[in-house]
Amino acid sequence: MLFGLDGKRRVERKTASMTRFLTLFLVALLGSATIATAGGKTLRMAYDADPTSLDPHEQLASATLQLSHLVFDPLVRRRQDNSFEPRLAESWEQIDDVTLRFHLREGVKFHSGRELTADDVVWTFERLKKSPDFKALYEPFESATAVDEYTVDIVTKAPYPLTLNLATYIFPMDRVFYSGTDENGRPKDAVVKHGASFASANISGTGPFRVTKREQGIRLELERVDDYWDKDSPGNVDKIVLTPIKEPATRVAALLAGDVDFIAPVPPTDFRRLEAASCCTLVTMPSTRILTFELNQDRVEAFKDPRVRKAMSYAINREGIAKKIMRGFATPAGQLSPEGYAGHDPALKPPYDLEKAKALMKEAGYEDGFSVTMIAPNNRYVGDARIAEAVAAMLAKINIKVDLQTMPKAQYWQRFDQRDGDILMIGWQSDTQDSANFYEFLAMTPDATTGYGQYNAGAYSNPEVDRLTMQTQTMTDPEARAEVLKEIERILADDAALLPLQWQHLAWAARKNVNIAPVVNAIDMPYLADLVID
Repeated sequence: MLFGLDGKRRVERKTASMTRFLTLFLVALLGSATIATAGGKTLRMAYDADPTSLDPHEQLASATLQLSHLVFDPLVRRRQDNSFEPRLAESWEQIDDVTLRFHLREGVKFHSGRELTADDVVWTFERLKKSPDFKALYEPFESATAVDEYTVDIVTKAPYPLTLNLATYIFPMDRVFYSGTDENGRPKDAVVKHGASFASANISGTGPFRVTKREQGIRLELERVDDYWDKDSPGNVDKIVLTPIKEPATRVAALLAGDVDFIAPVPPTDFRRLEAASCCTLVTMPSTRILTFELNQDRVEAFKDPRVRKAMSYAINREGIAKKIMRGFATPAGQLSPEGYAGHDPALKPPYDLEKAKALMKEAGYEDGFSVTMIAPNNRYVGDARIAEAVAAMLAKINIKVDLQTMPKAQYWQRFDQRDGDILMIGWQSDTQDSANFYEFLAMTPDATTGYGQYNAGAYSNPEVDRLTMQTQTMTDPEARAEVLKEIERILADDAALLPLQWQHLAWAARKNVNIAPVVNAIDMPYLADLVID
């Protein structure tokens, strides 16, 4: 074994066997009653976890956005080729340098029965600007204004090249449904992270499905809306039953046994098994999601020294992790921006030099090392717990002793938001499909007012990174902007601001009669309303 974890893994295999038995029993029990519904098909699916909240603005996370595409609708969404497709906005036009006008579809109904109007879009926009997780996305924006009942002007503070990109994150909410107070006298529109709120447990959108049953961590059921506005959708799924199964091998076993129809993610260790199975289809595609570790400078004095951070970066064998753990289903990274993004610098290769790492630790006065904690999820990213174990073992080679704790993502994000760890894992998919989004959330100095640095758990701060990132927001010359983005990447790499490991690829699998290929995409938000089951 590359990382010397044989004893621990024997124990884990025994635990996993018991988990697989219990979970398969549960899935079989749930699946037996959900094969079909009158007039349509039922999709029985298994993800590694279910959404932690029904509030679309509580957490900027893939599970939240995946749910939003089922229960809500965006103004605009991306096609598989990454182009923009009209949704609740039938069309749009640039009015001036700072104003983009959206023309809404008429006759679209919320699940409550109310008709969507421009006022709902404006209300949603204002709520986004108040959300701790989303506010940084909309910091460049000045306002949203209802021109008339079905027209909205979205105005930026200065010319901004990514307005349409961010329209994909505006899922209009039912302002009447979320207005007023709940039975406890609390505002229904309150955004409460990891806490009880009206919006976290109640939902009304314009989407193709409505939530009918929710048992957190056990089961989520959705049923198709009869009068959904998109009559051109080819989808024939009338009901979705989501069963969260944390253990990857158990998800695969459930699919092969026919207990579920669709699973994600698929571990690389099971690719060959699924490809050889006549019952199932495996779909894979590259992703631009970066997996990285952040170093909490507020908790560890040594992390304030760039020599220590660089030593840690040099000590991590990214190629080895991609080969041994990910089975080649990941691209080792030496920066945040993937190939194809404006900020990607081909010269920034994944660093690995153990002798240089040891020399830097000695130069910084930490030759004898120190002890730290590390936290990571065990059901959020493909191989997340094993990757964390590998990194911990590699850091031990430069005398950094790591106390690693892994946990389900529902618990993990609470710990992450509390910055309750010295080294913290995070994966990030650019919300705008642009390099600047990485810096705005992961590298800029944390600022609760603007929301910038919201996921910068390392408390890294470099005024030049802040200045340059803000500069790119108003740059409309693509070539000049790309050069500034590359400069930021070089600063972050030279500072070892954080420890990017790899860009993770995506994999889904389904039964042969479930045609997932047309509905999955590189942003990992399957459009299940368009799914066809034979």
